[in-house]
Amino acid sequence: MAEEQGKPGKGINTGKLATSMQKRLSRAQEKVLQKLGKADETRDTAFEEGVANFNKQMAEGTKLQKDLRAYLAAVKTMHDASKRLQDCLADMYEPEWFGKEEVDTIAEETDILWSDYHDKLADNSMIAMDNYLAQFPDIKARIAKRDRKMTDYDSARHHFGSLQKGKKQDQAKIAKPMSLVEKAAPGWAQGILSAHQIAQTNLTRNQAEEELGRAQKVFEEINVDLQDELPQLWNSRVGFYVNTFQSMAGYQQRFHKDMGKLNQDLNDVMTKLDEQRLANEAAAANHSVTPDAAPKTRPAPPGPAPVRPPPSPRPSLTPAPDTQQDIILFDGEALVPDANTTAPSQATSPSQATTPSQPQTDTAVAAAAGAATTAVTNGSSEVLPAGVIYKVKAMHDYAATDGDELEMKAGDVVLVLAWENPDEQDDGWLMGVKESHWLENKDLLAKGVFPENFTQKL
Repeated sequence: MAEEQGKPGKGINTGKLATSMQKRLSRAQEKVLQKLGKADETRDTAFEEGVANFNKQMAEGTKLQKDLRAYLAAVKTMHDASKRLQDCLADMYEPEWFGKEEVDTIAEETDILWSDYHDKLADNSMIAMDNYLAQFPDIKARIAKRDRKMTDYDSARHHFGSLQKGKKQDQAKIAKPMSLVEKAAPGWAQGILSAHQIAQTNLTRNQAEEELGRAQKVFEEINVDLQDELPQLWNSRVGFYVNTFQSMAGYQQRFHKDMGKLNQDLNDVMTKLDEQRLANEAAAANHSVTPDAAPKTRPAPPGPAPVRPPPSPRPSLTPAPDTQQDIILFDGEALVPDANTTAPSQATSPSQATTPSQPQTDTAVAAAAGAATTAVTNGSSEVLPAGVIYKVKAMHDYAATDGDELEMKAGDVVLVLAWENPDEQDDGWLMGVKESHWLENKDLLAKGVFPENFTQKL
């Protein structure tokens, strides 16, 4: 007993525990009676609808918070991956390459851009999300408290009502056993016993009424506050969603705009680096051939190598009527017979035998120049494009094995061109353009080399 008295507050704690247990028991009993239909339950349809909206709003907010945290984690992961990628590029980028400093700067600015984007999301959107959800636990606890206080109010109301209805029954129950006492008691004591019975009944009824008043007051206070807060909280979700996603959209827009500019800068550096590579390769190719080195030769043309007939002699051009000499064109050169030589079929006059006629020489030179310009072939008067020497006809199919070769089919007519640099010409190979290409496009750009032994000169 001394130990129990020495412990401060033990009696108070025991009393609170007993009171709490009594309340739980009363609430459980009231719930059972309500489910069995033996006790009325206070119902508020508008409040129940507000509670349903509250639960839905809290569930949606919790899911949004979870997804936003996952998005932030993804941004952090992308930031780390981007930093590693940019660092890898900066490390392997050689100092002598074009744009080394630009690449290092782009890597640094990309890292800063990712960090700033992540921090803005965390400091604004995530904090706003946490503050928004922080109000739900308190309101949820108050809703649960309101349910308990409503049960206490219903229990007190039912208890007081039962006392009111059972007043006569209770008086009858008390009066019956007391009648025996009254008979045995003296006359002066009977009045005292009746007054005591009435006082006990009134005390019980007054206590129940006071308990009902206290329960009703506590319930109504918390109920009124929730009746105002739940609709306001439900309507606030629109503004919160607008602010959250509008701010996130603004952060994303600025982030992608700045990141796009950095990506464009990096693309420009890579383009110029590739141009530098091509220029270096071209310079290396030009310096790879020294003056003493032999020029690159093409391998001998493939078979077949048919025996071609000897070229037909060029047709002779007849000089002016007053000229008795024969001028023969052979491979584009004008040959003038010796003035002292007389053709078998001609009669030479003394003046012709001693001095050649000047008009004859001029005629021969003009004929040679004309032949070089028009390349009159096979006795025809066809005029070929400038730069074309003569025509050949493909006798066999030839499949090109290199980018500068001309692919031919048997029967194709090819215009043979002169080599720009005679030193580049390989034995057995010609340069030409298909006649079909010339007739269709009127240009000599689609030229290529081909084996001479696959063709026949026209």
